[in-house]
Amino acid sequence: MNGPALRRHQAEALAALDRAWASGTTRAWVTLAPGAGKTLVGLRTATAMLADGRVSRVVAFGPNTAIQGQWAAQGSALGLEVGTDRVLDEPVSALTYQSLAVFDADAEVDDDGLEGSLLARLHPGGRALVEELSSCGPVLLVLDECHHLLEVWGRLLAELLDRLPQALVLGLTATPPAALPADQAELVEELFGRCAYAASIPALVREGDLAPFSELVWLTTPTAAESSWLAESAARFTELLTDLMDPEFGSTPFLSWLDARFTDPGVPWLSVLRTEPALARAALRAHHAGMLALPPGARLGEEHRVAPTSDDWVLLVDDWLTRCLTVSDDPADGAVVEAVRKALPSVGYVLTRRGIRRGRSVVDRVLARSESKTVAATAIVSHESATLGDRLRMLVLCDHERASALLPADLDGLMDAQSGSAVAVVAGLVADPETADLDPMLVTGSTVAASATTLAAFRDFVAARPRAAEADLAGRLVVEPVPGADGLSRLVGPWTSRAWVRLVTDFLTSGGTRVLVGTRGLLGEGWDAPAVTGLVDLTAVTTTTAVTQTRGRALRVDPSWREKVAVNWTVVCVADDHPRGANDWDRLVRKHAGYLALDQTGEVTDGVAHCDSRFSAFAPPSTADFDALNAEMVVRSQRRHETAEAWAVGTEYVDAAVPAIRVLAAERSRVGSVREPAPVVAGPTSLVIRDDSLLADRPWPALLLGTGCLFGVGALVAGHAAFVGLALVLVTLAWFVLRVQREARGMRVLAAASTPPSVAQVACAVADALHAAGLTSAGSSAVGLQVEPGGEYRCVLGGVGEQEAAAFAVAVDEVMGPLGTPRYVVPRWVVSPGPWPTRAALAAASGRALATAETWHAVPTVLGANARRAGMFATAWRHWVGGGEAVFTGSPEGAGVLAAQSGSDPFAVTTLMRRHWG
Repeated sequence: MNGPALRRHQAEALAALDRAWASGTTRAWVTLAPGAGKTLVGLRTATAMLADGRVSRVVAFGPNTAIQGQWAAQGSALGLEVGTDRVLDEPVSALTYQSLAVFDADAEVDDDGLEGSLLARLHPGGRALVEELSSCGPVLLVLDECHHLLEVWGRLLAELLDRLPQALVLGLTATPPAALPADQAELVEELFGRCAYAASIPALVREGDLAPFSELVWLTTPTAAESSWLAESAARFTELLTDLMDPEFGSTPFLSWLDARFTDPGVPWLSVLRTEPALARAALRAHHAGMLALPPGARLGEEHRVAPTSDDWVLLVDDWLTRCLTVSDDPADGAVVEAVRKALPSVGYVLTRRGIRRGRSVVDRVLARSESKTVAATAIVSHESATLGDRLRMLVLCDHERASALLPADLDGLMDAQSGSAVAVVAGLVADPETADLDPMLVTGSTVAASATTLAAFRDFVAARPRAAEADLAGRLVVEPVPGADGLSRLVGPWTSRAWVRLVTDFLTSGGTRVLVGTRGLLGEGWDAPAVTGLVDLTAVTTTTAVTQTRGRALRVDPSWREKVAVNWTVVCVADDHPRGANDWDRLVRKHAGYLALDQTGEVTDGVAHCDSRFSAFAPPSTADFDALNAEMVVRSQRRHETAEAWAVGTEYVDAAVPAIRVLAAERSRVGSVREPAPVVAGPTSLVIRDDSLLADRPWPALLLGTGCLFGVGALVAGHAAFVGLALVLVTLAWFVLRVQREARGMRVLAAASTPPSVAQVACAVADALHAAGLTSAGSSAVGLQVEPGGEYRCVLGGVGEQEAAAFAVAVDEVMGPLGTPRYVVPRWVVSPGPWPTRAALAAASGRALATAETWHAVPTVLGANARRAGMFATAWRHWVGGGEAVFTGSPEGAGVLAAQSGSDPFAVTTLMRRHWG
């Protein structure tokens, strides 16, 4: 067959599809990242089905004309005739979704005022296309970038397929199945069944099909004027928070309500957790802030070890109002409700009859479009230019060319109406001396703009093109100033975005401009410029689909520079003195959720931690650390060769992301990576010494003692009284040395008995217990532990599926974390020298010691489901750590343990849950 050779993942995807079709399925979908060659997979499938007569027509739908053009061009390269209109007179037709779903606005509802068939509501052109499809016989529908099939599209497709019983359906998308929101995942499975094949971005990088890359963050704070405005807007809500701590504020004070609501033993915590998870999270954050005792049965995870956010406060206050104050007969509570009502708009909420609801947040607009972001983008471009020089090809993406709406009255005079727009960004780049020489350009669906000098060079570039039509076009282009943007001009003439996007892209590739500013909508799906070395993301979009597509612009392999390493930046603005000042950080977190990239330690991880392993998804770093963090990010951007080496292109890999637990200890000495079972196991009154080396002594004192005794006996027999005294000295010295040795031996035993279990020992105990219970396919031999220079431990159960790895990580987290209210607990006894170390050491040397402490640990939930599993954990725990039998907390003994130990933190470590790839 003509055309390029198949890459590994293309061949595997086609093989998986062949198996799916052979099994009788009529609907299938595959996931391949941008740049991985989804179009070729679709075309090869189309060619094979046309050749063997399974279908008589192939119709490929895509989201825009750029992707439609790709189908036409690549189809022609394979020797196929590809049509691009709704007539369907070619074996393969490439259309846009809009060619089908153009609804007739006058047919929105039926005569009863209810929605009718979506097919019936189509514009005549769309209905004609459906009729044409119905008359084609067996047809293959290829839905490229099928993540665009949202709710209405899905319903439309379902109706269409009902009209096409002989149709086969192939979905192509760059969005991994795990990253789809629940509603879209359900819809996609209904329309296409299970995913036939998926290859992740890291896998394609390892294959060399995508460029190695890193994801970096530039952290900034609002401008001085913006900060002043934010401080004023936060004042009323801050006053409310102060009032909430006042025991006279409300007939039932807020803190008293929290106690009654969450710490009353009569309120089952599990019920709150299951029915109101967001409220439960807010309550645990209130506990972390010292406002609430730990609810019975609750335990803190990473997401709870942060201060309550404004959203948390709102949830707690709403619960207080709706369940207590608004149903109160006390007239003073009306004033409290009114005070809450006045404070809520400052954090983007309003109080309604049905409770507190989200409203318009002007704060979010200030953070999302802060003028500090334009300054940050200019700084990033300057740093990238210093690193790459003439090879720089930077893309800066914004949400819009110009703000179409007026600024809210609250912001009038605070910030420019165009702040955050593509026009404002390119104007800033042109005005800055360090970036002006890079000839920054703006390209959108309606505008091509730059400095007058850059536009003149671009016009000369177009005039030199070999096509006569383009040379003629150059002479008809006029340069004119952009209104309201000093130093910026635009090209006006008889051309369309389809022409100028292609020409500007070629100009960028050639180095005529080294910084291109555009909108995500235009330079997203279907736009291809392999020379792009990285991007600056200034958009507010947060879906994984959009993030994958956005990053995909920079990950193309550049044939002219095989050593290319892409660096993608996201600019984030944080105001730590405002209740909603972390909104932009939360947006960053949502952008990177489910997205796999390389962190600074060389691990491929999921989520915002790949920007920096210290980053939390639940709170931004302190603004005091921003300068240092930005400097670290710049250094990482300069070490592109190290990034390439860390990706290990061409080496073997397992294309799976598995959950792992990371343990951070305040004191490194308290935890370790020792993988051997505990050398000494303490009981209440005795010690089991497993490691004989602890008892090993030097032999010469015993030899000296024996020699002295023999010498003394011989001296007495021979009647040499003078030598008897010498023998006594030798015997006394030997006895003393032996006692000292015994004491030292005992101290070694005591030290081993009092050493806390290592992370590896705990993990191995959990792994063996899970394996013994049949919950995992591997035990302690599969435990992987990596120790980072900073004292962080990464623990994963390798060689198993994602569900098994997740069960292991959760179980280790439960054992390492504070004691909540598990169904079973296991003890561990610790001995120490105490006030009489010599006596304790001598006893320990003989295996006798009285335990000085008893520590209890939770049996993981999955292993505490019944007594049999709990016993399996206790057996593994005794082997690796030491301890006793599992105790049921429903028994009198177990209840006493919980009463005494609940909330204790035997390991005093911080645990983080992450997903690691490969």
